[in-house]
Amino acid sequence: MHPLAAASGSSGGFQGPSIDEFFPSVLLFAGTPFEITRITLARFLAIVLLILIFWLGTRRMKLVPGRFQSVVELGLGFVRGNVGDDILGKKDGRRFLPILTTVFFMVLFFNLTGVIIGVNIAGTSTIGVPLILAVVAYVSFIYAGVKKHPGTFFRNALVPPGVPWFLYIIVTPIEFVSTFLLRPITLTLRLLMNMIVGHLLLVLFFSATSFFFFESGNLFALFGIGTVAFGFAFTLFEIFVGVLQAYVFSLLTAVYVQLALNDEH
Repeated sequence: MHPLAAASGSSGGFQGPSIDEFFPSVLLFAGTPFEITRITLARFLAIVLLILIFWLGTRRMKLVPGRFQSVVELGLGFVRGNVGDDILGKKDGRRFLPILTTVFFMVLFFNLTGVIIGVNIAGTSTIGVPLILAVVAYVSFIYAGVKKHPGTFFRNALVPPGVPWFLYIIVTPIEFVSTFLLRPITLTLRLLMNMIVGHLLLVLFFSATSFFFFESGNLFALFGIGTVAFGFAFTLFEIFVGVLQAYVFSLLTAVYVQLALNDEH
């Protein structure tokens, strides 16, 4: 449903958005593993824009950058300085920078499709993409730990030193669940739920605007002014949340890698 579309039930009353928003009708290849919906198209659009922006910004690198190159370098520098180097240090930050940069900009662009007119749904609003990115973060964490501490990573993660032996029956299961199960789950759900809630709020405000302006009649139409104002405000807030979630996801990925590289392992 487009946020500006009218939302009225069979009785003519206002009908708010539902979870069906995230199960749009199939546009192409119905009944196959390659079904394409509006969410799939949003992801394709985000990928095309991402590739296009970085290709245009880096194809003719100059010592004195132009405006477009400066914007791209600013984005790359933000991830390098505030996520990579700040959390992992310069050496390890450079090693894992490709993963952190990919995660940041992929989450960012997929999130922002939710506020593009005509698309109006985030590519991260169904579980597939958040789950894949969480698996990437999880594999990076395991890889970093095994690479740095090949013989002791899992042992020290599950059997931390300095704990009385009789407490391991409690500590080890807790460490296993919190370290190896909950981390990818919480990464997935944090991103997914933020995008679901954001989309539902935008649909609620803009569909209510359509209802008040075009269906309610009389003085009730004045309520549409308030709902469109709230819709605009929440659109700006959704942009902020999209950027914040990209930063948080890449930051937590770096933090997990840093914990795996910690000498205590």
